[in-house]
Amino acid sequence: MWSMEKAGPPGAEVGDEILLARAYLSAVAEPPAPALAGFIAAHGASRAAEVVRSGSAPPSVADEVDARREHVSGEAALEAAAMAGLRLVTPEHSGWPHKSFDSLADATAIGLPGMAAPIALWVRGQVAFAESLGTSVAIVGARAASGYGERVAAEFAHGLAIEGYTVVSGAAYGIDGAAHRGALAAGRPTIAFLACGADIDYPSGHSMLLRAIGEQGAVVSEYAPGTEPRKHRFLVRNRLIAACGQGTVVVEAGARSGASNTANTADALGRPVMAVPGPVTSKSSVGCHEMVRSGKALLVTNVDHVREVLSPLGVGPTTDLPVPAKATDSLDRVAKQLHDALSDSAATSADELARDSGLPLRKVRALLPALELAGLAVREERGWSRNPT
Repeated sequence: MWSMEKAGPPGAEVGDEILLARAYLSAVAEPPAPALAGFIAAHGASRAAEVVRSGSAPPSVADEVDARREHVSGEAALEAAAMAGLRLVTPEHSGWPHKSFDSLADATAIGLPGMAAPIALWVRGQVAFAESLGTSVAIVGARAASGYGERVAAEFAHGLAIEGYTVVSGAAYGIDGAAHRGALAAGRPTIAFLACGADIDYPSGHSMLLRAIGEQGAVVSEYAPGTEPRKHRFLVRNRLIAACGQGTVVVEAGARSGASNTANTADALGRPVMAVPGPVTSKSSVGCHEMVRSGKALLVTNVDHVREVLSPLGVGPTTDLPVPAKATDSLDRVAKQLHDALSDSAATSADELARDSGLPLRKVRALLPALELAGLAVREERGWSRNPT
């Protein structure tokens, strides 16, 4: 009746008992519910659901579940999900992004508030969820974005998606929507986390966009089907966006904003935060400028800058898109800079290459043998030249 995902060893499945328990527990508490999450981790989902349903949960757990424990049903939630084309993904599934959400559990363990991992996720779309998040980047920003901000968000998302990154955002108007569209235009999956049930198109003006995301990527929520959006749920939802990006790029943000909240959460989780500058007179960029000024965020102005932060060794994720391969594709920005300075026809000394490229001589001398090993440079008696092959 309900969607079954492969879990654990090959051939194993998550049974109805676990699905019913996780569906009930997902609906009974308002996220992030750290006490309930801890209780489930200690006793298992089935036992936790039984204890909660009976009204005998410990006081800290009871505070989170008593208001709803007699008014929600795991079976009803699963039936509503099936009607809406949703599937339930739980920590028992092989498709659960443990790497992303373990950081939330760790943050809770050291006492950071509001960081509990989700109990379950309701997903619209068939993309391999955990696999997609293996190489991911969150792009967030202002709802009331400028044309400049939306253009930059779309260009960043498109460029990063082409390089194999899954773009994660919140499907809101403005920067979020532009980021999702940029990734979709690249023909790559993108993931939208909602602050309501995954069966609800919110905002309603993005119904077509959410449909496209569901077809090419995934629309995801920790809220049970039918849950309406509420102001506090957006801030709670932001921790999932921060946790599911290997880094977070803020394109535009006011002094106090949801995007700044996501950036703060990413920083608390140890994820790199990047901010795009805007005009110093723009209120939409005040938050970005403050992040950079305070040292919380790195300033980025193009896709290469973001890639350098996410892949400090200079090699990004692979993609199966039919993009023409170049011999220099695996080089980082500095190595490409030196390669560009090499001549096809005349040998050039390391000193001359340093002056031409603007790189320190010690860096040039260290990189030249690596370029030679990669077949991109040729060592000659009078210096170095570019390998024409």
